[in-house]
Amino acid sequence: MTVYFVAQILVDNASEYQHYLDACDAVFARFNGEYLAVDPAPTVLEGDWPYTRSVLIRFPSEADLTAWYNSPDYQAIVVHRLGGAKCDSIVVHGKDEG
Repeated sequence: MTVYFVAQILVDNASEYQHYLDACDAVFARFNGEYLAVDPAPTVLEGDWPYTRSVLIRFPSEADLTAWYNSPDYQAIVVHRLGGAKCDSIVVHGKDEG
């Protein structure tokens, strides 16, 4: 089943966050994910939205997402994302056609 990694990000230390950006694509390329959206200024339709960046990534399965997120290479760089920004992230399970 397709799953989506959704991250809402409020960057508060741009230089620390840049360390993450400099390395994340090389790590991500080794897994089966696909960036669907990276938006530095999403349009708010409802509610309060304090974030400065939204990211949507699709994976063919939860196993692929878990392999990426828990990989030693990703764990080595995610500290820069978490150190440079407030991040709220979720996994959303897709509704695959059957």
